Amino acid sequence: MTENGDRMIDEGGPVAPAADAITGVLEPYEVFRQEKDGDPMRHGGNVMAPDAELALHYAREMFGRRGESIRLWVVRRADIAVLEDLDLLQPPLDRSFKKPGGYVMRDKLAAARERAGTAKPKARE
Repeated sequence: MTENGDRMIDEGGPVAPAADAITGVLEPYEVFRQEKDGDPMRHGGNVMAPDAELALHYAREMFGRRGESIRLWVVRRADIAVLEDLDLLQPPLDRSFKKPGGYVMRDKLAAARERAGTAKPKARE
């Protein structure tokens, strides 16, 4: 173990605060889990812990002790960046043609038929 400022670093393990830095204040840690190899990481829930080391232990007990997860990510909630800018998340231009499914024509055709006052043509026999 080496000391780096006010944090103790354990090579090969998580970074934990030094003993004098532990205040006992609980912080939320978000837990992401992977059920089997190749699956995406999914949010499993959260744990309250005073430091990262205990958060790892709590997450392992809650989300991994029965073998339901093969990998866990434990992230302090305060370290998660939130993007809420609607200009970046919902651009004003319609770019649905770039999606794998392309345009959904069924809804557009139904709206056009309704405006024109015509019925859906019957299937050919």
